[in-house]
Formats: sequence, structure tokens, C-alpha cells
Amino acid sequence: MDATEATRARNVAIITDGNGRWAEQRGLAAIEGHQAGADVVKARLRDAVELGIEQLTVFSFSTENWSRPRAEVEGLMAMFAERIDRETPELDAEGVRMRFVGRRKDVGDELRERMSWAEERTGGNSRITLFIAFNYGGRAEILDAAERYSGGGEEEFRRGLYAPDMRDPELLIRTSGELRISNFLLWQCAYSEFVFSPELWPDFDRAAFEAALGEFERRKRRFGAR
Repeated sequence: MDATEATRARNVAIITDGNGRWAEQRGLAAIEGHQAGADVVKARLRDAVELGIEQLTVFSFSTENWSRPRAEVEGLMAMFAERIDRETPELDAEGVRMRFVGRRKDVGDELRERMSWAEERTGGNSRITLFIAFNYGGRAEILDAAERYSGGGEEEFRRGLYAPDMRDPELLIRTSGELRISNFLLWQCAYSEFVFSPELWPDFDRAAFEAALGEFERRKRRFGAR
């Protein structure tokens, strides 16, 4: 295995930030920014397949996002439901395995059923796994895992996380120029490399994606060693 292959990110997480600002800059409703952002998720997912990424995790709705204006939250819930219905068969045909991570008990019954249906339909696929962090918070995940933990070390604790099969991301990307991780994958990103990109998420094209991956490949990962 050559040096490039050895340092290539196979597991990538993205904080897809900037949909609202993108819409505001264009005089559009916030939901139109979220729709544009969802289109970009699908486009970058297809890029990820071509670029050899095996697991892609996107932050779509946080536990804190419930505090947004009611109309925006209701629009987001309707959009998620419609997108799952429309895109799951398409992603299934492309070999994408879908997994939703987060607190499902706070999500409406119909949307929760759609999430389970999408996971069941795509469960046998192996081309790439798309983890969708929905009603997700890193602290909430750790607290929920701690309630199930009865001892035994890190691997036993991991089994209590929302998706024990999620590998730790080598690379975490955040768009929109913000320099924080906003309570995202706190356990899993303990040794991730961070890349902060200035583009608002709907403007995050393949070139920006490849630039972030290229920056990762130029870094040296030591995990505490010299």
C-alpha cells in the first residue's frame, strides 16, 4: 500500500452547516435552503462512492434544532419524510446502506416508521453506508450509552452507542466557516482530523470535497506517538 492509499480517508463525517444563510442571501425561505442542502448531500454521497469512502455521516438535525421557529421545524420534518419516501428506492438501487442515528423517541411515529423502513430496505447493501444524524446530540448519545453500560471497557461502551458499527471518522468536515463541532460525534471523533471549509453547505461542490480530502492526506496522524 502506497503512502497516498495509507492516508486516504475511508470514513468521513460532515457538519452540513449554512443552509439557512444560503437561503437568506438569496431572499429565499429557510426550507428552500434545506432542500438545496439535501440535494448536495445526495451529490456528495455519490462522489464519496467514487472517491473510495466507505462510511459517510452527515449531521442533518440536532437535538438543539427543535428550538428553531416552529414553521421551519415543521417544514424540515415534512421534507425529511418526503425525501425518505422518494430517495430510498433510488439509493437502494445504487447500493447505499442507510442508517439513522439519534434519539428516535422524540420523533413523530410516521417519520420514525419511514426511517425504519429505509434502514430495512437498504440493510443488505454494502457499497457505502450513509449515517444520517437525526435528532442527534453527542452528549445525549454518551448519556444514553452510559445508561446501558455495565462495565467492561471501551468496546463494551461502544456497543451502547446509537450505531456501534460506525467506524470512527478519520476526517470531520464542517462547512460555512464556523470553527466548532457543535456536539457532533464527541465519542467517535476523539482522534479525527478536522477541516473547516468556508463554503455554505449548498455551495460545497465536488472540488471543495476533494480539497478537504486532500488536506487530510497531507497530514501526519500520530495518535499520541512521535
